[in-house]
This record gives sequence, structure tokens and C-alpha cells, in this order.
Amino acid sequence: MTKLKVIVTTTINPPTQAIKKFEQMEGWELIVVGDLKTPEPYSLEHGRYVSPAMQEKYDKSLSDAIGWNCIQRRNFGLLWAKDMGADIVAVVDDDNIPYHFWGRNLMVGREVEVNFFETELPAFDPVGATNEKHLWHRGYPLQLIPKRDYSKKRQKRFQADVQADFWNGDPDVDAICRMEHAPQCQFEESYFPMASNRIAPFNSQNTFLSATVLKDYFLFPHVGRMDDIWAAYYVQAKGVRVVFGKASVYQNRNTHDLVENMKQEYLGYENNLKIVEQVAKDPECIIKYLPSRSAEAFRLYRRHF
Repeated sequence: MTKLKVIVTTTINPPTQAIKKFEQMEGWELIVVGDLKTPEPYSLEHGRYVSPAMQEKYDKSLSDAIGWNCIQRRNFGLLWAKDMGADIVAVVDDDNIPYHFWGRNLMVGREVEVNFFETELPAFDPVGATNEKHLWHRGYPLQLIPKRDYSKKRQKRFQADVQADFWNGDPDVDAICRMEHAPQCQFEESYFPMASNRIAPFNSQNTFLSATVLKDYFLFPHVGRMDDIWAAYYVQAKGVRVVFGKASVYQNRNTHDLVENMKQEYLGYENNLKIVEQVAKDPECIIKYLPSRSAEAFRLYRRHF
């Protein structure tokens, strides 16, 4: 049986080079979720545009709880994909230009051979396991960076519910890392695929999800740039397994104010270590780190499942 595969993204820009490439992907449906700043009419050749008015009509309470002018409008795209009957959902950013092999030979739901890392730390950093060892993934607890140890590695058969692919060019590192190193990366393919015995940060910019994950996968609003990171920690604590794949996009990163990025990441700098230490024992402890409006949005989102 052919699986329904859906790409979900948000944007405040006219159709970018990346979006134009994603809507041409054979075997995939594209959903673009609009925001108040998104220029309309928004013209797509093959994709589906979900306007602010459509989102309000779909669930006004959820819309109000998430708020506007934020990437977490993407949650409506996850719900749209669920309602379409998607089997696999790819969550992407509009500045991640896909390579020709993007979305092919997916590892989600099938057993594959991986480089499997075991660590005693409460979390695994996949970026440090590559040829870019001086960098770290956005959302990885800063206190653990000097303690990372990749010496315990073996080959293992592994079946994942989530495939988090990497990104050449400007990688998904935090503002501190970006200000210090200004990285432009070419990740060597030999390091992939990889997985670990511990939870790990993964993002919502080049990630493939089994539909079975969607009920628990929610991009938390009102927590700055920790929205997808805390979502990743939460679903893994609930038993979701992630495999990291080779870079399948080139990130030509949109313009960002790195100081503003750092401010939006501070909640993570302060709490990520506590979360990774606690969430594996009690996944629902994530709620105490959320503003009440965010926790309410999560509750409203889950009503749809």
C-alpha cells in the first residue's frame, strides 16, 4: 500500500526556493501554514496553503492559545496532515533547500544499521559525534558539552519512529555556538545514520515523523527557541525512537539577530539540563516548565486525537 507523505512548513515570506522545490517532490503533498505576516494571495503550484482564517475556523481556541507571528502556527499543519490521513509527516523550514535525494529511502518504521552510541550522560549530542566535533546541537544542555564522550560506539540494528536529517551550510546550533564559531558545515556521510541509548535534541526543520508520533509531538509556544527541542525531549521520554540521517538539505539561513536568538534560547540554557535529567523518569514533568498558555495549547491540540 502506498503511504501518504505530507510536508509541513510555515513561512512569512513569498514562496522561497526551498518551498518551490518541496512542492515539486514526487510522492509528497505540501502544506504551508500561513501567519499574519504571510503575503496573500499565497500562490503554490501543487501545495496547499492554510490561511490564518482557515486556522481560526478549524480551532479558534487553539489558535488563541498559540498566538500569532510565531513558528508554532506549524502545529496546525500537523493537524491538517493528520486529518488527511498522512502516514509520514516531514517538518521543514523555508530556508532549507532540499538535495535531489531528500525524502527518499526513509528509515522511519524500518530496521536499519546505525552507528549506535552509548553514554552515561542524560542526553546525547548528535552534532559532536560528526566531523564537526567542536559544535553542538541547539538545545543540548551547555553544562554537558565538555563531558561528551563518543568512545562507546557499535553497529546496531535499529528501528526509529523519527528520522532527523542534518543540514549542510549553516547548521542548527544555538546562538552561543553560532557567535563563537560562525559555522559553515559539510557533514561527512560516513557518520550516519546514528542513534543513541539516551534522548537527544532534534529540530523541526528537516525531520520525518511517523504519524503515530503526532499525538505527542507538539511545538510548544511561548518558550522561545525551545519549542521543537522540548517537543523532541518529550516524545523520546514517551518512548519514541529517533535516528539521525545524513544532511539532506542546505540551509541558507534567513537573516537572524543572534543576540535576540540568544535571548529566546535562555529558557533552555536555564532548564535543559534539569529537563533531560527528569523527563526520562516522568515525561509529564515537561508541563511544569511551560507557561500556562503553552500547557493549555498542548491540551487543546491533543483534543484532536
